[in-house]
Amino acid sequence: MTESERPIDDSAAWIRAALTQYERPLTAYATRILGDVERARDAVQETFLRLCNQERASVENHLSEWLFRVCRNQALDVQRKESWMTPMNEDRERVALDTAPPPTAAIEARENLSHVLGMMSGLPAKQQEVLRLKFQHGLSYKEISRVMDESIGNVGWLIHVGIKNLRGKLAGEGAEA
Repeated sequence: MTESERPIDDSAAWIRAALTQYERPLTAYATRILGDVERARDAVQETFLRLCNQERASVENHLSEWLFRVCRNQALDVQRKESWMTPMNEDRERVALDTAPPPTAAIEARENLSHVLGMMSGLPAKQQEVLRLKFQHGLSYKEISRVMDESIGNVGWLIHVGIKNLRGKLAGEGAEA
């Protein structure tokens, strides 16, 4: 193997590793924005095409936030161009979240998650987005601030208020039951 071939192989392996790690989370994230799995897959595909054209050194230290930011922008561009949204129903959201057949022991946890996600749909869009990026995709406040182009303080406030609102809704249900 020549020296000129080695960096291409390293880059290809790096791209494959990123695809393996981030394709599903990005697809789920874009699906929530667009309300459609097929359009989300197109946005994710465009995200990875852009990654292929980036210099590895310019994104490697913040790959996760870069991918989510580009994916978000792609999804929002699709949304703006089409100027309509298909609302996400519970069945489609469950399909988007489903990564593997759940073991029997996880049924209750999945029902609780589905319930909380359903309650989240009543929150303002930015609160929903920061909660999903933080708790479903594991991004830090700093990464979320870069993805959403918000200050770190505002991200923290949105997460705090979103959790407070969800707790209030859950407490209200408990009082009704």
